[in-house]
Amino acid sequence: MKKISIRQARVGDLLKETLAEMIQRKVKDPRVQGITITDVDVSVDLKSAHVFFCLWDAQQKTEALDGLNSAEGFLRHALKKVLRIKNIPSLKFIYDDSFDYGAKIDDILNDIHKP
Repeated sequence: MKKISIRQARVGDLLKETLAEMIQRKVKDPRVQGITITDVDVSVDLKSAHVFFCLWDAQQKTEALDGLNSAEGFLRHALKKVLRIKNIPSLKFIYDDSFDYGAKIDDILNDIHKP
């Protein structure tokens, strides 16, 4: 398990909250509708961030990823206006498949308990 600093954790949490709100309210691209930001991992030097997201409809993850990648410049510019940090990290969006895995496990458990 990797060890992160308090500063990394705080910046990650701040980015997670702010990005989730911006994607919901400011990004007009229909491909990013219904996206939930699940986690943000910030590098040690705070210059890059991996933003994990999930969707209700896993079929649309490539479209959503394209929409997020096209909105990265807008999001970084908007973050620069809102946040009071020296450098806004570059954003790399990654689909979080842990929810899909959890749903699959639930389905298996439900099948086992059916008489």
